[in-house]
Amino acid sequence: MSYKLENLDNIKHIHLVGIGGVSMSAIAETLHKWGYTVTGSDACKSEYTNKLIESGIKVTIGHDLTNSKNSDLIIYSAAIKDTDPEIVISKQFNIPLITRGEFVGFLTRKFQESICISGTHGKTTTTSMVALCFLEDHRDPTIQVGGMLKQINGNYLVGNSEYFIIEACEYMENFLKFSPKAEIVLNIDNDHLDYFKNFDNIKNAFIKYVSLLPNDGVLVTNADDSNCLQLKNHVKCSFITYGIKNITANYIAKNIKYNYLGFPEFDVFYNNAFYAHIKLSVVGNHNVLNSLACIALCDYYGLEKQSIISGLAKFTGAHRRLEYVGSYHGFNVYDDYGHHPTEISALVDAISNRSFNKSWVIFQPHTYSRTKDHLDSFAKSLLKFDNIIVTDIYAAREQNAFNISSLDLVNKIKSYGKEATYIKSFEEIANHIRNNAEENDFILTLGAGTVTEIGPMILNKI
Repeated sequence: MSYKLENLDNIKHIHLVGIGGVSMSAIAETLHKWGYTVTGSDACKSEYTNKLIESGIKVTIGHDLTNSKNSDLIIYSAAIKDTDPEIVISKQFNIPLITRGEFVGFLTRKFQESICISGTHGKTTTTSMVALCFLEDHRDPTIQVGGMLKQINGNYLVGNSEYFIIEACEYMENFLKFSPKAEIVLNIDNDHLDYFKNFDNIKNAFIKYVSLLPNDGVLVTNADDSNCLQLKNHVKCSFITYGIKNITANYIAKNIKYNYLGFPEFDVFYNNAFYAHIKLSVVGNHNVLNSLACIALCDYYGLEKQSIISGLAKFTGAHRRLEYVGSYHGFNVYDDYGHHPTEISALVDAISNRSFNKSWVIFQPHTYSRTKDHLDSFAKSLLKFDNIIVTDIYAAREQNAFNISSLDLVNKIKSYGKEATYIKSFEEIANHIRNNAEENDFILTLGAGTVTEIGPMILNKI
């Protein structure tokens, strides 16, 4: 289905099928800023399609064959099938087609310094941290981040420098289409098994990914992750490590302590010499590691130390990363995108440094395959919450061919001696929380799907 794109010469009108995706919307906004006529379609409305329309981009909910057949290039997301009417008509009219991943790869070749942030967990947060530090240092980067970042009022920013800061997702090996000059690999974990099938395939994908780096590039990676350390054998460029536990790392965090909000501050040592004292405005040891990755990358690029310190302090979290939603009758509601057991365990550790009465989690599993593959790990990761509510699995791209349901997760939690409740209706969940949560309780809606709608419902905002 795909066309090999060398340049955008003679292309005026670009149409995006699946324009409401976080990456697709950033591409659309970037092309719009560059002066191209941009149109797009998506199956449903979202905060991203609303923002595109506000920017002056024509977005159709459903299909608009007129826009697709009159375009000079069509970019489509991985979720789009070759039977899609707009894809079918593009073939009839011989309009060039390119996947989202391939187009982002093309964009990485438009910049001298494409900085790609990858890893199973923490990509959006670390991309946001790096972006803010580069902005603080007046490097004027172009940015594409996998979530809304309030400091740039969106998920993209078009700069005028050679720097392009972007997330690099491993799913379907999309990051192998990129041409990075610098990479951060945060961690390598067992995920997306619907595509990769086993962990060896995941590790091999990251090996191929770091092999893309040129000899004059740089790889920054996590010394606390043994799989990340093995990547050194597959690169000829600069290799920089960071960690908390591994004292052989180049950048190490020491003397970590937390304030009453759970925000850490710590000393950074570079090759055993004191580098800086850092204060974060986000919670958890996992964010200490994310910030170390950011510091190592930014220091490599020669950013002023004060720019790094200031940029990290200004980062208050990406959209849906332990994001404060509001308060209702004295209890506080938060929302998080976490949809893997490792991410949930990191969240549990992070909020343990906060002061609250009792904790509540409303968890929406994401995809049937992930729920089946990690059922036991999901159950164990949720056990430390005082109150556990599970709602239906968010199918995303899948059909339920796995004979799995949220009741299986509830029963698995109960098998460990912990009470858990299945509630299907979001409205019923919101009512349950309003009727049972107490002052100073901590309420968390958790998952990558529509569970984010429940927080405003609890607050009676929708």
